[in-house]
Amino acid sequence: MEHDGDGDGGSSSSRPINISQQPHEHDAFVGETSSLSSTVLLDHVGEVSLTFNSDGLSWKLLGSSDYNETTCLGITLGSKFATEIKFSDVYAAEFINYGIVHGASILVQNSEVCSIVRLKMYRFTVHGFERSKTQPSVWALAVYTFGHKDMQICQMWANQINDAIKLEVERPKNLMVFIHPRSGKGNGYRIWEMVAPIFSRAKVKTKVIVTQRAGQAFDVMQSTSNNELNLYDGVVTVGGDGFFNEILNGFLKSRHKAPFPPAPSDFPHSNGVLDSSGVNDLNEVVAEPSQNEDQSPLLPSSKHNGSQDASCSTDQDPDLLLPNERFRFGIIPAGSTDAIVMCTTGARDPITSALQIVLGKRVCLDIAQVVRWKLTSVSEVEPYVRYAASFAGYGFYGDVITESEKLRWMGPKRYDYAGTKVFLRHRSYQAEIAYLEVKSEESGSPSVSERVICRVNCKVCKSKSNRGNRAGCHSTPYSHPGETRWLKSKGRYISVGAAIISNRNERAPDGLVADAHLSDGFLHLILIKDCPHAYYLWHLTQLARKGGKPLNFKFVEHHKTPAFTFTSFGNESVWNLDGERLQAHQLSAQVFQGLVSLFASGPEV
Repeated sequence: MEHDGDGDGGSSSSRPINISQQPHEHDAFVGETSSLSSTVLLDHVGEVSLTFNSDGLSWKLLGSSDYNETTCLGITLGSKFATEIKFSDVYAAEFINYGIVHGASILVQNSEVCSIVRLKMYRFTVHGFERSKTQPSVWALAVYTFGHKDMQICQMWANQINDAIKLEVERPKNLMVFIHPRSGKGNGYRIWEMVAPIFSRAKVKTKVIVTQRAGQAFDVMQSTSNNELNLYDGVVTVGGDGFFNEILNGFLKSRHKAPFPPAPSDFPHSNGVLDSSGVNDLNEVVAEPSQNEDQSPLLPSSKHNGSQDASCSTDQDPDLLLPNERFRFGIIPAGSTDAIVMCTTGARDPITSALQIVLGKRVCLDIAQVVRWKLTSVSEVEPYVRYAASFAGYGFYGDVITESEKLRWMGPKRYDYAGTKVFLRHRSYQAEIAYLEVKSEESGSPSVSERVICRVNCKVCKSKSNRGNRAGCHSTPYSHPGETRWLKSKGRYISVGAAIISNRNERAPDGLVADAHLSDGFLHLILIKDCPHAYYLWHLTQLARKGGKPLNFKFVEHHKTPAFTFTSFGNESVWNLDGERLQAHQLSAQVFQGLVSLFASGPEV
């Protein structure tokens, strides 16, 4: 049963709700240190005393305590409700004019009928988020609608709240958004339509680009000058890990100036500084077939000469020319695995990602620079640079990405099919890997029982931050005093992997390396030696288990290192970089600590 109020608070329920027509004596700011407080009606809760505090809003239910919990038809109603929200968790406040506000559901005396009070009044709505009770990393939209008889009171509250959240300086105001329409199950645009209202309510302006061809996002990012990008606080991608990789490479190609990766003395490479004019264009790759549409491959297309923008801030790192210090990347998951989002937000959830973007969250992310020196064993030495944010893998991983190219018509299921086919084939490859030794005190590697998982406000990542640029992010390669020592491993390998982050995903809940960190400046080199088929299956089974131990096998080598080199002794050598195919007979790689920033906070628990 519902009772409509006529505006005077009248109702036939056992407890009338009275909302004063005029503001209370304390319904205004009195002095600079006083709080704003009003008696209002909170939708579906009841009459509350709403208070504006220095860090957020709080409200207290008015009336007797037995009003906090009622039962209707055997269902407990209103027993628990939020009583506060911080401004840091609010992304919008709106005055929504005259309309209905519901009171609490109340059991009519001596009856099994519930009475819901409905009053017509002016309203304002506060938009924020709340964490899932079962999955703390998942953020859900939270909407609180308050009503009052006085329109000016509602307008004042909405204005005061908006003024307060404007003080959150890290929040973006303008974003460039790239949408991959065929990402994952082809839901890229639908996912953007689902989260777009969040950006609109938060008054974040968006320039939306829906890609029409493979490589388009790379071309746009490479050709856009820093003067143009300076109009934006960041770039958001709606797609998978491979789509983000495309945009990341387009962004870094003309802006990242750094030495080639270190290498042993017998490895053929130059120690020069990278220059976009001296390195092959990403779209000039020879014998690099197109990638799957889910990952938005980098197909040959128009070329652009990257230009260095002299207007960049002088206090930024000289090896990365950012448009501005606010600049960050955001990822709204719409891919097949979305490992980067899983590791940086803790959830594969578009709403969570959108909320962390509009609220201006920030986390630094290590980026691996991969330099291919030889395409095949008979090729000339010619450096070709790519970047990866999550993973670089050879052998099994390269075979899976190659096999999946033939099965694009299957959609995301092709990865399962291709993986099974490659597993049954059980091939191994002759190769030599050299990696830079890191002493335990330098890597900060704790014992197995003390391993620390990367979380929000991670102490490991913070302890590695020794430079103050870009809110704690710093784009530096590994520096080591004194002599360096290279260790080598040579033999037959089923796979060679370099994990930059843990790479948690739905198929591997703990990832490839459970305690890999987002910004500690290290790669996790994983070498799977040739072994019996059953043993490798055991290893893969451990990867698929929560709490599994995939690295605890004699045929598995795990090395924490800032740099490594690779040389194949076979005819074919294919790598998988963030889901993108790279043919490389010989390559070197290094990690840059905190090279870019993401709109994310890190996983909760």
